[in-house]
Amino acid sequence: MIFNDHSAASAPNPVSRAQSLHIAVVCNTAWAIYTYRRGLLLALTQSGARVTVIAPRDRTFEPLAAMGCRCVELPVASKGTNPLDDLRTLVALYRHYRALKPGVVFHYTIKPNIYGSIAAWLARTPSVAVTTGLGYVFIQKSRAAQVAKRLYRFAFRFPREVWFLNRDDEAAFKDGNLLAHPERARLLHGEGVDLDDFPFTSLPERAQFAFVLIGRLLWDKGVGEYVEAARTLRARYPHARFQLLGPVGVDNPSAISREEVAAWEREGVIEYLGETADVRPFIADADCVVLPSYREGVPRTLMEASAMGRPIVATNVPGCREVVTDGVNGLLCEARNAASLSASLARMLDLDGPARAAMAGRGRKKIEKEFDERVVVQRYRELIREITGSTF
Repeated sequence: MIFNDHSAASAPNPVSRAQSLHIAVVCNTAWAIYTYRRGLLLALTQSGARVTVIAPRDRTFEPLAAMGCRCVELPVASKGTNPLDDLRTLVALYRHYRALKPGVVFHYTIKPNIYGSIAAWLARTPSVAVTTGLGYVFIQKSRAAQVAKRLYRFAFRFPREVWFLNRDDEAAFKDGNLLAHPERARLLHGEGVDLDDFPFTSLPERAQFAFVLIGRLLWDKGVGEYVEAARTLRARYPHARFQLLGPVGVDNPSAISREEVAAWEREGVIEYLGETADVRPFIADADCVVLPSYREGVPRTLMEASAMGRPIVATNVPGCREVVTDGVNGLLCEARNAASLSASLARMLDLDGPARAAMAGRGRKKIEKEFDERVVVQRYRELIREITGSTF
């Protein structure tokens, strides 16, 4: 049998098309790119695409480079309000886009979203803004928050699409008239979890009960309420331990200092576990994961905890309630309310083993159904093909 191979010869080689693809990702920390978007980066680099990470230098530059990414240092004053610092960020991004000429750039977090979107438009580079959580802009009523909203309104006329991780954030932007082109808004519904990397793990069998709050130690994460709840409960539940895992003194207006954490340790109310590049052993050693945040995008720590089969106590706020269904895979409490948090933690402690195990199983099923990272990577794949004509 003779085959006519003209079509095969004329068809584009998928590998060569991927190799011609150049994607830039920009964030206020390289750590967040490495931690939250590793699956996307691996899908890109393993297909032969070029990936440039633009962010302030930190310890994750080395593992990002080992994955095949090019890392470019970016000046960002995350908690600063000096217009000259922000102008330096905008100019630096503009110069990078002109020099690198990426096919599309993805921006994450507030300052890259605002100044990166403007810089990409000036450099005639297609961009996508991913709002990973609205943070202080929608939590506080400060002048800085009002300025940030006006900047959002101006900058978000430029991206090809604006992605939101939950419906509340999308509605807040639309209701606040912050989108010049509301038809460009898209719901991503979280950034997903690698289900193989975070396997279901049985709950510990022991006399003690360990709560752990995982994340950057910020007042806006509800750390103060968590400490107050621990003070309330430790006499009634002497077998309960209250742990904190995550970096202190970070570049954020809401940061908690190491000295404040040390005072809680001396009081005997909190165990500080430091910070880690791998949260899985700490999730596996916990009986319940806690996040009393004031507002989130879709918190990865809760997705990872639920994937590994840990019941959750979280606040009934945007982002947290995307992951936690009250009474199903965890318990919800009021934000900024230590008494409400204390009551929910007590309810978790009072549950018997089989009830907590049932929550654990339902949590894993919810993550499998709604937050599989492969679905998120496919969304990126489709948009990149639409903008650049290349696939990976």
